[in-house]
Amino acid sequence: MAKSKEQKKEMLENLKDKIKKSKSIIFTKFDGLGVKENEELRNKLRAENSEYLVTKKTLLDLAFKDNKIDNLDVKKFNGQIAAVFGFEDEVAPAKIVDEFKDELSKAGKEPADKAGEKIDFICGILEGKYLDANEVGALAKLPSKQELYAKIVGSINAPVSGLVNALAGNMRNLVYVLNNIKDNK
Repeated sequence: MAKSKEQKKEMLENLKDKIKKSKSIIFTKFDGLGVKENEELRNKLRAENSEYLVTKKTLLDLAFKDNKIDNLDVKKFNGQIAAVFGFEDEVAPAKIVDEFKDELSKAGKEPADKAGEKIDFICGILEGKYLDANEVGALAKLPSKQELYAKIVGSINAPVSGLVNALAGNMRNLVYVLNNIKDNK
């Protein structure tokens, strides 16, 4: 059923708002995904405060132009495309799509080369900069914010635990020496 001009205006405003709020936007082709697979991917993205959106290329193009992102021409992409908006973690959308693609091939649903035909990166936008498919793939391999936080805490904690172990070792050695002296007397 055709959408009215009012509905299209509302959709356009909604898209503009999503673009403004998002920290990263990943574009994927999803020609071969079934409804169940699409819903599974949507749920995984929702859990990470990301959103998977399929809409008309014309609306996407208008929304990006209104948000002063002119170096992206969505209409030139072939086939069906989806925009994945990352609202909290810049890496999460790319990482989740990449993991989902890997799950398709590992679950035996599709061979690795066929999984890439079902869903794959087209391009992305990170902090207003255009990323090609290879750069989005590299972004997907980066650790998440939580993993980075854990590494930082571990790095900060390492010298302190080393100092505690060194001091405990000296105390332990002192106790051994005192016990030996006591035993000898």
